[in-house]
Amino acid sequence: MKTYSPKPKDITRSWYVLDASEAALGRVAAKAAKLLLGKDKPSFAHHIDCGDYVIIINTDKLVITGNKKSGKIYYRHSGYPGNLKSTSLADMLKEKSEVVIQKAVRGMLPVNKLRAGRLARLKIYSGSEYQNDAQKPVILSMKETK
Repeated sequence: MKTYSPKPKDITRSWYVLDASEAALGRVAAKAAKLLLGKDKPSFAHHIDCGDYVIIINTDKLVITGNKKSGKIYYRHSGYPGNLKSTSLADMLKEKSEVVIQKAVRGMLPVNKLRAGRLARLKIYSGSEYQNDAQKPVILSMKETK
């Protein structure tokens, strides 16, 4: 019996919708990362990008647990000495709630050449409306999935 290895032409991609208001930030990001990787498919292979498209909606109603709103800090640096900027999670949620979920999902994906392509298949919307109705996405409930 030979080992099956999927080819890039054999991959079929589906579309899924996740509602960020149904579960905590980490659970939504973990589910999105798993779908982007394609880990739930029987034809999964580490060296081929076989994941699906993921649409995350309602990021403005993102659920944050514990003291993370004031305690979690996002840092960025311009490259110049003394130019380290910091922003709390509460401020990021007010300004750009899409960036919070994108950074969480990006941190859960493996660091390799396939990560940029996987993140390109992640679509994030702050409201409940999304523009990908033509692809007929499947709505996944975060309450029943584990």
